[in-house]
Amino acid sequence: MVDNIKKLVIANRGEIALRILRACRQLGISTVALHSEADREAKYVRLADESVCIGPASAAESYLNIASVIAAAEITDAQAIHPGYGFLSENPDFAERVEQSGFTFVGPKAETIRIMGDKISAISAMKAAGVPCVPGSDGPIPDDPEKILAIGRKIGFPLMIKATGGGGGKGMRVARSESELLANVEMTKKEAAAAFGNDVIYMERFLEKPRHIEFQVLVDTHGNAVHLGDRDCSMQRRHQKVIEEAPAPGLTDAQRQEIGNRCAEACRKIGYRGAGTFEFLYEDGEFFFIEMNTRIQVEHPVTEMITGIDLLQEQIRVADGGKLQFEQKDIQFSGHSIECRLNAEDPDTFMPSPGRITQYHMAGGPGVRVDSHVYSHYFVPPYYDSMIGKVITYGMNRQEALVRMNGALQEMVIEGIKTNLPLHLRLIRDPNFAKGECDIHYLETQYGMS
Repeated sequence: MVDNIKKLVIANRGEIALRILRACRQLGISTVALHSEADREAKYVRLADESVCIGPASAAESYLNIASVIAAAEITDAQAIHPGYGFLSENPDFAERVEQSGFTFVGPKAETIRIMGDKISAISAMKAAGVPCVPGSDGPIPDDPEKILAIGRKIGFPLMIKATGGGGGKGMRVARSESELLANVEMTKKEAAAAFGNDVIYMERFLEKPRHIEFQVLVDTHGNAVHLGDRDCSMQRRHQKVIEEAPAPGLTDAQRQEIGNRCAEACRKIGYRGAGTFEFLYEDGEFFFIEMNTRIQVEHPVTEMITGIDLLQEQIRVADGGKLQFEQKDIQFSGHSIECRLNAEDPDTFMPSPGRITQYHMAGGPGVRVDSHVYSHYFVPPYYDSMIGKVITYGMNRQEALVRMNGALQEMVIEGIKTNLPLHLRLIRDPNFAKGECDIHYLETQYGMS
């Protein structure tokens, strides 16, 4: 239970909206589901204690409309707003407006989001906190071509050119030689300006075959910070995660504790609050920080499965001003968990496949969890991200989790639209994935999914 939050606005949609609603129910908190006109018939809208339509189908006029979200909280007499992931979840201006309007923002302070949302300031903050980072330009790239080339030579090729305000795979290019560098810098600047309204870019060493490993943290406002272990998210297409698992195969307990403790300590130093994720590239036994996500992650269930801790409930308790209910020594890691993201898309071309689901049957059985907001006859709208749910399995070891995932995917029935279920079955049965040896380029190099 919580002391101050009696009613909470869910400022999101899809499976995360339903997940937040379930956490609130267990904490005794009433819920207000916000929805666009396109999501009027969503399951979570029906299940919430109250619902408010905040605009038409366009996300810009509904889920991204800060004034509408805050107005909905005002007219329903809510005390808190949970942003979920995506949309406004990492928008510091939104977090600031929420707090200024007298509501509790379920997430970090606006200034923290601002620092960690800018890749250059985030890397500087992590270096100061002792978190290992990828060797790079240590700041924005200058305009002088000769200085750019000098920085490139110092770091060494190949190089990754990145937009400081980038995300989701946008604003990134690789330069493998001096002859490619200047042209790629110019193209990245133009793309960054168009996509993010910010053309500031930086450079760092490009790792050839890294894995993507991240660490989950929870931090309260009383000086307590813990890590809840790691996740491997190396199965990616265009920098978008496809399969995630916890713990990461092949890491030692010593590595896990060392990096996890550094992340927790970094949170104390920057005054972090709530749930967050530190993302690293891992190659040849070394970790390199790349960014921090200042929100709940899509893949949070695999951490919940191996720790037994409800991350959404803890997130809300911390926002309410409560202390973490455990210390680092209390957190135990048990077994293995795998998550497959279900998307309404063609499994071969990856084209979105909106439309009416004519038949839906979700998998079940021991060690199987399905987080999804869809149901038979649900209409998948064409206006938003194509993810319609997640299949999560748990086993006493990785092999058992894989076997259960194979069975769960075969049991799932989703008809009327195309989904990536066939792709997941291929990947789960892939011998290299079974060995836990796939890097972030695996799907592109072995399956041609570029």
